[in-house]
Amino acid sequence: MKMALKQARLAEKKGEVPIGAIVLDPNGQILARACNAPISQNDPAGHAEILALRKAARKIKNYRLTGCVLAVTLEPCLMCLGALVHARVGGLVFGARDPKAGAVVSRMQGTQLEFLNHGFPVLEGVLADECGDLLSRFFQARRKDK
Repeated sequence: MKMALKQARLAEKKGEVPIGAIVLDPNGQILARACNAPISQNDPAGHAEILALRKAARKIKNYRLTGCVLAVTLEPCLMCLGALVHARVGGLVFGARDPKAGAVVSRMQGTQLEFLNHGFPVLEGVLADECGDLLSRFFQARRKDK
């Protein structure tokens, strides 16, 4: 999660919402890392999770990331949950909950939807305070600027 936080700080420096993600292979080696970039890439799907999954898939030359784990600083949204399911990840680790748009535990129990054809274990709360504080400070600063 510390590596994902490093990515989140990179996003913040670029003026993006500070969210970072990494993908680990089944042996725990880093396949990919990414930070939020929808603004800088003019890409509504430019969330850290999506970008990290894309990089990992390209690296292993397979869109299926079976056995891989995604670690991300904020609970994934519905779009990112869908990408995790389609990538057939082996697990998800996230830091802070997202009470507004979190699709894994906060707004819905996304991994337990019976119509999904893939599920995976979830570990939440890893460095949650640090992940949440980074986001809180970012949005507080943005509100002051307006």
